[in-house]
Amino acid sequence: MSTSLRDQQDLAAARYKDRAPERAATERKQEATGTLVADEPDQIRARAERLLGDAVGVRAVRQAARTEGALERIIAENDLQPSLFLGRGTAIAESVGRISLAGGGAGTGFLVGRRLLLTNNHVLPDAATAADAFVEFDFELGPDGRPETPAAFSLDPDTLFLTDAEVDASLVAVAPASGVVAGDKYGWNKLLKQQGKIVIGEAANVIGHPSGRRKEIAVRNNRLLDQLDLFLHYEADTEPGNSGSPVFNDQWEVVALHHSGVPRTDDAGRWLTVDGAVWDRSMGDAVVDWVANEGARISVVLTRLRALARTPAQIALVDELGAEAVGAIPAESRVRSTTTIAREDTGRRGVRGIPETPPHLVFLHGRAQQNRDPAELRLAWAGGLTRGLGAAGLPPLDPARAWFPYYGDRLAQLAGPSAVELAGANEDAGMTAAEQGAPAGSSARTTYAALIEDAAARAGFRPDTPAEEGLSDLLGPVQAALSHLAARSRLDDLFIAVRFRDIALYLDDDRVRSQVLDTVLETFPTSGPVTLVSHSLGTVVALDLLTRVPPQVDLRLLVTAGSPLGLDSVNKRLLTDGPVRPDVQRWVNAWCVADAVTIGCPLAPTWGSGVEDIRTDNPLTAAHSIAEYLADLRVASAIGAGV
Repeated sequence: MSTSLRDQQDLAAARYKDRAPERAATERKQEATGTLVADEPDQIRARAERLLGDAVGVRAVRQAARTEGALERIIAENDLQPSLFLGRGTAIAESVGRISLAGGGAGTGFLVGRRLLLTNNHVLPDAATAADAFVEFDFELGPDGRPETPAAFSLDPDTLFLTDAEVDASLVAVAPASGVVAGDKYGWNKLLKQQGKIVIGEAANVIGHPSGRRKEIAVRNNRLLDQLDLFLHYEADTEPGNSGSPVFNDQWEVVALHHSGVPRTDDAGRWLTVDGAVWDRSMGDAVVDWVANEGARISVVLTRLRALARTPAQIALVDELGAEAVGAIPAESRVRSTTTIAREDTGRRGVRGIPETPPHLVFLHGRAQQNRDPAELRLAWAGGLTRGLGAAGLPPLDPARAWFPYYGDRLAQLAGPSAVELAGANEDAGMTAAEQGAPAGSSARTTYAALIEDAAARAGFRPDTPAEEGLSDLLGPVQAALSHLAARSRLDDLFIAVRFRDIALYLDDDRVRSQVLDTVLETFPTSGPVTLVSHSLGTVVALDLLTRVPPQVDLRLLVTAGSPLGLDSVNKRLLTDGPVRPDVQRWVNAWCVADAVTIGCPLAPTWGSGVEDIRTDNPLTAAHSIAEYLADLRVASAIGAGV
């Protein structure tokens, strides 16, 4: 079953007309409160928790919600964006492509997985249409204003094609082109089912190919107008070729799948022109009075498409979207891999390298990886490394060769109560150990404060630097240090706060640390030469791990990327009791000046001349990204030489 674009436009117009009383109530509330945010209280609270909870604590958000209009004002004040807003948007835009149809039509689609493309049902109504279509990336103007050279990828509906006409969504596999998987080159959008991604009054940004033209973006006069059960209504400049475009919030998270403009209609349902006349096809779309746009809520799209997957192969491919997109996988549908280590009580398992013969390559991940698919994460790491190997003129790596120990679920389970305590610390989070009457390191809270203070001191922060106005009452004394680090690295202070928070949780509790190391060792080679590549918190885990690996393991190369090991408050808590160089043949440390987690780098001054520090040039929007670190040809060359 499929529906045409005209059918979708008529349905959208009817839904828009039916919601007129609700929109009028919203407008009255906006006028009375003086803010554009005018959604349901639970939606506003969920949005605020998502925006602020990581840094100030969910408890603080809920407490602020008791003050009438406080959260609405916080959320609405987003017209001024940090400069990285543009960089993030540019990076995300790479995943959006133009779909060319055999009959000459065009639409938009965007990558939602390494090899998965999402678009509309009315663009790709069936597998046969998809088989004759292709998607082009880089169909856009470059920074110099000249056209880029587009790259075409055929669609592969035989591998996967799922479609739902009611929400106007189709999910299709993308075939590799010249051995390149689309997602490895252009990245993909991480989809989220959870609530709190956008509320009425917030910006709704659209990237697509209007009328089949080169890529364009709508970022002005674009507000969410209404939330329906299945759809969102929003303002934005779009055209028919935008069908299948992603709709983003200001954090560049996908909130909807755009599918239709909404025409103004009379009581008989007839379309009207901008001057109020009844429209007919001979007039062309340009004279239609388009009053809004409509897109299917991404949470609904994900639920619908996931339910359509029937065979084990289809289920496995859709599950590559990740647990945060498709939710819990039913036990009877779960596809089990024979290359994993069973540990049912701690969530997902690590993935072993195939074949299990040396030399071994091990990827050790960092923070906030709970509910992620280790196999998917391994693909992302391997994709970054493949880019770097290609730049160095070396052959690509088969992702299946890499071991991927996975402790994300285990860490989240073990640190749960401590994480709640720390996240809810609010104004106390920045207190020093002396102010709290406890020795340093006695709680995750004081460890967190010590990490921030140490990092800020490394960056030249003066304690008398004033806190950012309006935030000091939420973050306390530590806010000034976070703001200083954010200004130095040009990253969000919330981003920085969360990363140091999770490092503190690991360092503070010996029980948590021991069980994390045990979990990692379950999916770790027991003998032979090993190249260990670690990232972020994983670099701290790696240094601890090296005190426990079997003696038959010959660690030829250690790579630390995006590491906080240059901070005294980190290395003095290591199992080695300080910066004691590990027993490895070679140690390469990759760091980026824009990555606030690496504020203590380079490492050689602290750890000795045996560390090879490589300063990478990661993009500002992905300064802490492991894929960007591995894409550096010097880092990739070192790894390639060992495997």
